[in-house]
Amino acid sequence: MRITLLFLTLFAAAANAIERPNIIVILCDDLGYGDLACYGHPHIKTPNLDKMATGGIRYTACYSAAPVCSPSRVGLLTGRSPNRSGVYDWIPPANEKTKRPDAREQVHLKADAITIPKLLKKAGYATCLSGKWHCNAIFNSPAQAQPDDAGFDHWFATQNNANPSHENPNNFVRNGKAVGPLKGYSCQLATDEALSWIKDKGAPATDQAPFFLYLAFHEPHEPVASPPALVASYQAVAKDKEEAQYFANVENVDRAVGKLLAELQKTGKEKNTLVIFTSDNGPETLRRYSGAGRSWGRPDPLRGMKLWTTEAGFRVVGIAHWPETIAAGQVIDTPVSSLDFLPSFCKLAGTKIPTELTPDGTNMFPLPGKRKKPLIWCYYNAINEHRVAMRHGDWKVLAKLDHPKLKKTSNLHSGNAEAAKSAKLTDIEIYKVTVDISEKNNLAGENPEELKQLKTLLESTYAELIGDSPVWEPK
Repeated sequence: MRITLLFLTLFAAAANAIERPNIIVILCDDLGYGDLACYGHPHIKTPNLDKMATGGIRYTACYSAAPVCSPSRVGLLTGRSPNRSGVYDWIPPANEKTKRPDAREQVHLKADAITIPKLLKKAGYATCLSGKWHCNAIFNSPAQAQPDDAGFDHWFATQNNANPSHENPNNFVRNGKAVGPLKGYSCQLATDEALSWIKDKGAPATDQAPFFLYLAFHEPHEPVASPPALVASYQAVAKDKEEAQYFANVENVDRAVGKLLAELQKTGKEKNTLVIFTSDNGPETLRRYSGAGRSWGRPDPLRGMKLWTTEAGFRVVGIAHWPETIAAGQVIDTPVSSLDFLPSFCKLAGTKIPTELTPDGTNMFPLPGKRKKPLIWCYYNAINEHRVAMRHGDWKVLAKLDHPKLKKTSNLHSGNAEAAKSAKLTDIEIYKVTVDISEKNNLAGENPEELKQLKTLLESTYAELIGDSPVWEPK
C-alpha cells in the first residue's frame, strides 16, 4: 500500500509542471553486478551507494540494453533496442577518410533519432551530458551527429575512454572545443562539471526549469587508474596491486556519487530529484586483451562476463533514489531495463511520447507488470555461441543463429544482412532465472510445452527486430 500511495503522489507531481522532478542517470562503464557492497562485494567500500540503495530501490533484475558499451548507451538514450539504430557493437574511433569492409566507420546515433534529452528539452528541461559519449565513430566533427544533436544543451565528453587513463585525462571536449590536459580523476572531473552546470545552467534561481543530467563515468573501464591513498587502503585484502587499483577505482566512483548527492542535499534539490545509478554492461574479463590487467570486476553470482549473452553480460546494478517519493528499503526482483528510462522519464515530465516512436521499454513507475514486449538482445559478436537472448517473465531464453554465411560480426552491412535475416534460431536453452540466477539448469528438456511457447515468442520477436535493423553500406 505504501508504494502505491507514494507513486500516486509521484504521478500527481508529474502532472504539475512546477513540481516535475529533476532527473539524473549515473552510468558506470564495465561495473560488475557484484562490485558494490550492497550487491555483496566483500571488500569494496561503497557507503554512498549503499545509503542510496537503502534510501530507495535496489533492483536485482536490472538489465542494460546490450552486453557492450556503445549499443548499451544508444539503447538507454532512445528507449529502443540499439539494433534499431544500427548500433550492434562498440564503435571504434575513425576519421573521415577511413573505409572498412564492414562499414563500422559510418556507425553512429543519427541526428534524427528520438532521444530522452530531446523529448525532455521540448518539455522545458535543461539537459547535460558529462563523461563518456561513445555513440559515434567520428567525434567532435560535423561528419556525424554529436551530443548536442542528441539533445544535450551542454556536453563535456570523450568519444570513448579517458586517455591516457582515468588520471589526468587529456581528451575531454566541452561543447565542441577541446579542453586539453586536466588534473584529477575522470569520475571526479565529470561530477565537478555536472555540479557546475547544475548551479549555473540547469537550475535557475526560480527553480522553474527542471534538469536532466546524464553523468556517464569512464570508471571502472580500462585503463584503470585510482588515487594512491585509496589503492593503499586495499593492499591487505587484494590479491595484488592491480586488484587493489580496481577496488579503489570503484570506491572513487562511490565518492563521486557521494559528492553529487551531498550537493543536491545542500542546495535543497535532493527531494525533487530522481537519481538512477546503473552500468552499461557487465565486467570486463581479466586480461582478455593486453590492456585489461586491472579488470577485476565480479559478475557473481551470474554466468559469463561483458560481451556474453548470459546474465552477466547485461544484468547490472540498478539503484533508484528519490526521497519522500520512492519508499526506502525496497529490494525488487521485477525485471527493469535501461530501455524503460525513456517512457518513465516522459511520464514524470508530463510529456507524451511521439506517435512515430514505439519504445521497447515500459514505464518503471509503478513497477511494470507483464511487459507488452519481452526484452530481447541480439549481439552478433558475442563470446558465447548463443547470440540471441530474451527475458520474458520468469524465463531467460538463449539461442544460436544458424546460417552458413553468418559469422561473428560487429556490424550488419550489405554483405551479411541477408544471412542474419534468414538465420534460424537453434539450440534453444531456457532458464527460470527467478530461482536460477546463475543459469545452471537448462530446463528445455524438462519443459517441452514451455520451450515450445518461448521458442515461438523468440522467433517472432527476433523476426520483428531484424526486420527493423538498419543495414550499413560499405563505401
